[in-house]
Amino acid sequence: MRISRQCSLASSVVSAAISAQGLRRTYGDVVAVDSLDLDVAEGEVYGFLGPNGAGKSTVVRMLCTLASMTAGSASVAGYDVAKQGDLVRLSIGVALQDAALDGKLTGRETLTLQGRYYGLDRDAVVTRIEELAPLLEMDAIDRRVSTYSGGMKRRLDLAAALMHNPEVLFLDEPTTGLDPISRAVVWEQVRSLNRDLGMTIFLTTQYLEEADALTHRVGILNHGLLVAEGAPDELKRTVGSDVVVARVAANPDLAAQAIGQVPGISHIEVYGNEVSAATGDGASVISPVAVALSAAGVEVTDLSIHPTTLDDVFLELTGARIEVEE
Repeated sequence: MRISRQCSLASSVVSAAISAQGLRRTYGDVVAVDSLDLDVAEGEVYGFLGPNGAGKSTVVRMLCTLASMTAGSASVAGYDVAKQGDLVRLSIGVALQDAALDGKLTGRETLTLQGRYYGLDRDAVVTRIEELAPLLEMDAIDRRVSTYSGGMKRRLDLAAALMHNPEVLFLDEPTTGLDPISRAVVWEQVRSLNRDLGMTIFLTTQYLEEADALTHRVGILNHGLLVAEGAPDELKRTVGSDVVVARVAANPDLAAQAIGQVPGISHIEVYGNEVSAATGDGASVISPVAVALSAAGVEVTDLSIHPTTLDDVFLELTGARIEVEE
């Protein structure tokens, strides 16, 4: 999808599309985001990865001027979020988890209204709708939104966020709850916007494969803290190239102790009755691991090996796995 820039917005020449220093948000005694420092370069796809309740959506709402900061400062597209909110809002597109769509309107009416809000004339609105056609099912664009499926609503919400051709696009868990086909469509549009337009995209996700597939860099957020940041492959290399996973009937701590005696094993983590051990060469250690567990009298229900994933990075950093909630 190639989209021409029809809408002229006031802008500043900046090296960082998004920047935050000491960003903090509390709700009474609850700390939702804790002293976050962040820099996202122009043209970068940056992802926040973490479980529900990690603070991802709170960060997005602060950067989009939808929630105030308890402390710290931030700029988006070169504008101060706290002092230049109107200019920030003119420069960004936002698609939040819950699509804010009026079911009584048609898809075309929704996009037209969004375009008019941002000052596009009638001809520009028509052109933008045509350019955004790949996101939409055009045979449904003149139906009421109330008849749309969840995937169609999410894609319409994304198209509405793009009507004024923003400099920075915020996507808050854009594919949560979508079927695989709709998810693939959204993924391809995100890639196209970044590849063809150089658009800066900030997305939050709880899907490991989504962060791996779409982002140049990812920040792993847990309980409001940024616990790691880097390119997905770089983060995975900090753990190891392979992970051996042993599921045991009982005594996971004993299993971890036995596995830890095997040469070439590192970064052992226990999660319930599952023991994960990182290694540089899974094929060479999986047999010694099986022998060590047998010698220790540990009953193994499953023993497997897989390449390192971002979930393994998260487990190493936090001692927990990301549980996806649809």
